[in-house]
Amino acid sequence: MELANLVVAAALRRAALDAWIPEGEGKWSLPLQFLPDNSGWVELMRLKPGVRLGLHRHTGEVHALNLAGERRLNDGRVVRAGDYVYEPTGNVDWWEAIGSEDLLVHVVVKGSVEYLGAHHSVLQRITTADRIADYRRHCESLGVQPSELG
Repeated sequence: MELANLVVAAALRRAALDAWIPEGEGKWSLPLQFLPDNSGWVELMRLKPGVRLGLHRHTGEVHALNLAGERRLNDGRVVRAGDYVYEPTGNVDWWEAIGSEDLLVHVVVKGSVEYLGAHHSVLQRITTADRIADYRRHCESLGVQPSELG
């Protein structure tokens, strides 16, 4: 966990933040990089045990490295600290943080994320522009100047 703490501290400094961006009950994000041409983003994601990411689809590939904690994928696999997961374009899944400590994942997201409802209808689409806007809003709420993360 020491290395994960160092990574988080460096990421907070780089993003000019002193705290994670809240995204809902038990879920936070910390942007590391916004990819060129709005093609995706790189972030740290933190979830409390028991928090579940609902059914979603990726319009581009995703690379995820667990830095701390555990998560259970919808296929039953348990991903632990040090484990890497690749999700190809079009992948549809859900997963949840499990165990006793916060889950910390380094994620590279290409394209957008679409949260799905019945018959895989799109309930919400999150794009790079959305992630940038979230970051800028959070900085504004704290009275800090956003860093150039592009």
